[in-house]
Amino acid sequence: MEKTTVEKRDRGEISPRLEIGRPNRLEVYKLTQHGAFLRAADKAEVLLPNAYVTPETVPGKIVEVFLYHDSEDRPVATTERPTAMLDEYGLFTVVDYRSYGAFVDWGLPKDLFVPLSQQKEYFRIGEKKLLRVCRDERTGRLYATQKLGKYFVRKMEGLKRGQEVELTILAKTPLGYKAIVDGRYEGMLFADDLFETLKPGDRRRGYIRKVRPDRKLDLSLRPPGQEAKRSEAVERILEALNAEGGALPLHYKSRPEEIRDRLGISKKIFKQALTRLLEEGKIELNEEGIRRCGV
Repeated sequence: MEKTTVEKRDRGEISPRLEIGRPNRLEVYKLTQHGAFLRAADKAEVLLPNAYVTPETVPGKIVEVFLYHDSEDRPVATTERPTAMLDEYGLFTVVDYRSYGAFVDWGLPKDLFVPLSQQKEYFRIGEKKLLRVCRDERTGRLYATQKLGKYFVRKMEGLKRGQEVELTILAKTPLGYKAIVDGRYEGMLFADDLFETLKPGDRRRGYIRKVRPDRKLDLSLRPPGQEAKRSEAVERILEALNAEGGALPLHYKSRPEEIRDRLGISKKIFKQALTRLLEEGKIELNEEGIRRCGV
């Protein structure tokens, strides 16, 4: 009777069906010697192995789990989260290579398969590869691909200059770095606008500089406009002062390389931010560098 009451109360929170590759909210249906059987609203069931069963895993309880296929190709649930889920991008380490494909570690007991047909280059054990998690429509099994181009959305309606976006660094090029924008679009961060070293898989907050006619995006890691850049530089200087006990060995005559290495900004913006902080009475400046007032 109690179980029926729980079902009625929580039914709206349960996933309508089992979905491989994504988080599922499922009801604990029954406990067995192999683990807990969970079910969706359509009554489909999946096993949560004993390794993930806790004293709180009781019949009627709603749990959030990730679904994938185990080593015997059976759907199975886990309370762990992989490096990336279905339709997401992640940086994966190659752990095995066979004539028909490679296997990468994605944080779950069964490694993720990368078919030979989905590789753009030779995979070596120990290397890290930026991949997308996909699902085979015929078998339902998850796999990863290095061939990302066909997944980028080319319709740019609604995107505008200055818009804040989430970036995943894709690859280094002679011009700078290709990046995946909001997990949907392709864009470029240009080397002359960067003051830090990036690598594939790094994630950053960024901004759209330009929506190009070729349906790609020019990007920046800094807000557009000089005032926004100065404000960001001011915050970086104050944060660095706090981290260094209130003093920094930087001043107007510091070399651009020193400023870039410590703060990740250009000397021009640094000098503008320094002037603002001096005018606001927040810092003092001498031959040794910057000191926060009151320190």
